[in-house]
Amino acid sequence: MQYHNSYAKLDPRLYNKQMPTALDNPKAGHFNPIVAAQIGWDQSSELMDNWVDILSGNKVPEDFEPLAMAYAGHQFGQWAGQLGDGRGLLMAQVIDKNSELTDLHLKGAGLTPYSRMGDGRAVLRSTIREYLCGHAMSALGVRSSSSLGFVTSQTPVRRETVETGAALMRVADTHIRLGHVEWIASFAPDLLPSFTQYMIETYYPELTTSKTPVADFIAAVVANTATMIADWQLVGFAHGVMNTDNLSITGTTLDYGPFGFLERFDPAWINNHSDYSGRYTYQNQPAIGHWNLNVWIMHFMQLSDKVLFGTCKERLDRQTLATALSEYETHFMRHYQHGICRKLGLPWEGLGDLQNSQHQYQRSTESINTTLKLAFELLEIIEHNKLDYTNSFRALMAVLEPGSHSHEDQLLANISQELSAEQQTLWQNWQHKYRAHINEQIALNDHRFSATQVVEQLAQANPVYVLRNGMAQRAIEQAQAGDLSEVDRLFKLLSTPYNVNDMAKLTDYTPPAREDKPLVISCSS
Repeated sequence: MQYHNSYAKLDPRLYNKQMPTALDNPKAGHFNPIVAAQIGWDQSSELMDNWVDILSGNKVPEDFEPLAMAYAGHQFGQWAGQLGDGRGLLMAQVIDKNSELTDLHLKGAGLTPYSRMGDGRAVLRSTIREYLCGHAMSALGVRSSSSLGFVTSQTPVRRETVETGAALMRVADTHIRLGHVEWIASFAPDLLPSFTQYMIETYYPELTTSKTPVADFIAAVVANTATMIADWQLVGFAHGVMNTDNLSITGTTLDYGPFGFLERFDPAWINNHSDYSGRYTYQNQPAIGHWNLNVWIMHFMQLSDKVLFGTCKERLDRQTLATALSEYETHFMRHYQHGICRKLGLPWEGLGDLQNSQHQYQRSTESINTTLKLAFELLEIIEHNKLDYTNSFRALMAVLEPGSHSHEDQLLANISQELSAEQQTLWQNWQHKYRAHINEQIALNDHRFSATQVVEQLAQANPVYVLRNGMAQRAIEQAQAGDLSEVDRLFKLLSTPYNVNDMAKLTDYTPPAREDKPLVISCSS
């Protein structure tokens, strides 16, 4: 691997350098060859042969520089003060095969100065959930951390009961969170100029020549965060704990704790048993993203009239920062609307040509608005009838080409069986309007795309498989009994979530029964 441990060269107040505390008698859990190839781990026989010992903290390669990061944050809307890596260590930073800086972060590595009342460990159940979900999100095309692998051990870990200790090597483009800036602003404000320089030079280097690098950096973080949350909404993902210390500066999904993919569609579903007010529900995620960024950006007023690059002083008043934040909704809505059009099989750019005449512009706007209206009507039907979110969108393939897609034909039949006579009429009327709209768009666009291409777009935008809570739970229960085969099967299944797979089981795409109480996940992990 090509090491580039730049974070370890920053001011030592930002971290605590330390070795991991080894797990007892570690055993292989699962190894991710995709990530191994991406970071160059697979090019070293030493790393490949010793991955279990490395991930369990029993062996630290020579070029690793383990450290626990200090950061702070707002948790459930309240200032929580100093937090930090309480059970994780940034083990190394490497340059991946795309020349991108990548963090290797060991979760479950033992006590650090930031552990507070914790024990520094991770348990098998939460490790499996994070391992599978990071992999699933990456395969879905959502920017996300993933993992090199995980190990199990004989180290007992006490939560509500005594559980199996585990460790996971998380891989992400960065582990710098909004909370890093909050910590610096509160506890080491003199570091804000140099740390901001580091963030820009390392993650947004194109901005180093800007005359307003900090404002542009803020605008980029705002845009990337909005895009990430729009992607969450499109795949039906609810993070569950959107504290400021759980959002990264690159718009990459971090910290899979009490998360969940929506099954029977309830935008107000609370999946985190500690979220008593429902602050972090699916429907609130866009607003919470804005709230978190608003808390974060105001600290940069401390940099007003300071020189970070070149010789230009940058004015950073409240209005400048508010202007950068004001673009959040625009970025979110545009990305979400693009995505929801694709989920109906219509590429945004195919809905007319905005560069032509006023008539063409008006026609394009009408086409987009009709598509969005159909999308929101579909969401209303799904929500009112508590239909499965993922399956309902995938079933649109059968709406357009009945009898040509056996899996989707069955999904469509399942929907019909769940509807009352009144709702069945509404559903049939919606399908009629949808098919008419598709045909109209094909004609209006001079047949630049066909009905077959629309169905192909549906298949590319709507997954067959997401990591349902039941899937994860069955894998966990088998693993706790010593059988990791289900983890391996789900890993393979979720590697290609947009393709129907013969290895799938009925439970991989069947929502829970209507009368079943939705699973709520504990924060203890």
